[in-house]
Amino acid sequence: MKGAEREIGAGPSDLDMLRGLLARLGNLLLPPRCLSCSAALDRHHAFCADCWAALDFIAEPYCAVTGEPFAFDPGSAETISASAAAHPPVYKRARAALLYTDLAARLVSRLKYGDRLELVPAFARLMAQAGGALVKEADLICPVPLHARRLFWRRFNQSAELARALSKLTGVPCDPACLIRHRATRAQVGLSAAARRRNVAGAFLVPQRKAAYLTGRRILLIDDVMTTGATVEAAARALLKAGAAEVAVLTLARVAAREAPPI
Repeated sequence: MKGAEREIGAGPSDLDMLRGLLARLGNLLLPPRCLSCSAALDRHHAFCADCWAALDFIAEPYCAVTGEPFAFDPGSAETISASAAAHPPVYKRARAALLYTDLAARLVSRLKYGDRLELVPAFARLMAQAGGALVKEADLICPVPLHARRLFWRRFNQSAELARALSKLTGVPCDPACLIRHRATRAQVGLSAAARRRNVAGAFLVPQRKAAYLTGRRILLIDDVMTTGATVEAAARALLKAGAAEVAVLTLARVAAREAPPI
């Protein structure tokens, strides 16, 4: 009898069978589609082979500090770009999963303005892979915040959604409230690098109740896209001022820099 009970227990439980049935029913009602072109797939939250091949993944060689890709192999993984040497960022390191090409721009736009939150799990997986070393060193994940006014109109903060998904995937705790954007800023689109820095200067702060919590912690700052780095620099500066030990930056995509060869 006990042997029979073990044999019965070894099979799928009623709950497992119900979950499988619901999953199959869900796939019939909402069949898996490519997140980019909507081609039929065999699983959710994925890309078809053609769209996957069209994504421009960032891989070495890239700047050891900013993560911006080099046009050629400088021969050392510790090589830094000319811009990072001339103007060292306040953050320790930055990495991104994708170059901000037309396809990446369309996908980010769908998330930010089209409420396509089903993109988040796939994006988080790409970020976890690109920033694996940064994730291992992090004590806390913190997203770049939106100002309350913009959050009201947009309804959600895409960086916070990415941060939560990355936290769930990696086990590193996430606190979207550890940094706030206390000053409304104009959109960065169309601004020069210098104007972007002026626009976000002093826009972020750590709430007083969070200062002790952040002290001595290694923060992984999350944003959707890095263009000139002005926004993440301003946010990282606020975290460091509040007592964070160091700040690293991880974004889904970054704009490719056009500059002199690395040094």
